[in-house]
Amino acid sequence: MTSSTFRIGGERSVRRLGFGAMRLPTEPGPARETSIAVARRAVDLGVTLIDTAHLYGWGANEELLAEALYPYPDDLLIATKVGVAPPNPPHDAEICGRPDFLRDQVEQGLRRLRVERLELLQLHRIDPKVPLADQLGTLRELQIAGKIGHLGLSEITVAELDEARQIIDVVSVQNRYSMLDREHEAVLDACAAAGIAFLPWRPVYPAVSEATAEIAAVAAELGATAAQVSLAWLLDRSPVVLPIPGTGTLGHLEENVAAASLRLSDDQWRRLDRLQPR
Repeated sequence: MTSSTFRIGGERSVRRLGFGAMRLPTEPGPARETSIAVARRAVDLGVTLIDTAHLYGWGANEELLAEALYPYPDDLLIATKVGVAPPNPPHDAEICGRPDFLRDQVEQGLRRLRVERLELLQLHRIDPKVPLADQLGTLRELQIAGKIGHLGLSEITVAELDEARQIIDVVSVQNRYSMLDREHEAVLDACAAAGIAFLPWRPVYPAVSEATAEIAAVAAELGATAAQVSLAWLLDRSPVVLPIPGTGTLGHLEENVAAASLRLSDDQWRRLDRLQPR
């Protein structure tokens, strides 16, 4: 049976089914209170990997998690991301990998999350205008300085992963991937071969909104939902896969976490694996 945990960077053990905080509303009021309750409930349910980013509310998401969870449990790993500049009218938000900008965002992340070290810091996007060695070299310097524990990447190709591994120790990759969206299959395979954590974002869409007859059939056989079947399939896909489904409601959170206990038979997994990605 596939392990329910994974050691990121060979060191930090987390439960493989994580939580994506992107969908948590951060504006003051009842919605924010619900967000805090959801984050706390995730930890109560045993989630030990939470994903956030500077981009999510331009720091507001990180601040929300700190309000909800600080001081953090010893086994909780909060992963954040840097590398996107906020809108500056008339300019829209844009990818930015300038060394000074990355350093500033790391410092902001440390303050907002109230920590001395970002345990897992991922480059949100590679900036095509800045040499990769400059972007990753900057993050490596901050890692050596003790401000970053482990480094990862997001939305990359196999070639970019190979190049990055010549510069830093890549411990995680966060690409879009799900049962019906396998554009980055080769990247997942490369991560599996290297023992690198693969964090699929948007892990249940479009399997929920466009559930096929086969997904519905397997869900009925297991007394589960299409989302749970999708997460179970991902967990069985490879031991390096760490799904991070996001939600702003307690009900969906509990449904997602319960998927970690769902067991697909070999036949059910093969039937789902044969589905044609959208």
